[in-house]
Amino acid sequence: MIEALFNQPNYLAAKKTLDAVALRQEAIANNLANLETPGYRRVDLAPQFEQELQRACSSGDAQTISSLSPSLAADPTSPAGKDGNTVHLEAEMMRMNQNAMMHSLETQLVSGALAKMRLAITGHS
Repeated sequence: MIEALFNQPNYLAAKKTLDAVALRQEAIANNLANLETPGYRRVDLAPQFEQELQRACSSGDAQTISSLSPSLAADPTSPAGKDGNTVHLEAEMMRMNQNAMMHSLETQLVSGALAKMRLAITGHS
């Protein structure tokens, strides 16, 4: 019975998005750490994950959503500097701020779902 509550498509999608946000934060930190490393290629969340998550959410299939796993990939679109490095400080800082906002939103969604569950079980928030 309790498993059914945690297997709702919206809850699973929020959790998978949180996994992706955490992985993207690691990638951003790694990119910033290699800002001056010659020949370093910036990494980011693989674009296929976001597309697959959107498709799975549209279908509403909880099993498909739970089977998804975010991964990192080199970013082929970022232009290289003179030393071959593709990390740009301003762009990474902007991505870090966007990622922090996404983390806050997804955390609130998951926390809200858990608060509703606690209210249903105990009768108090």
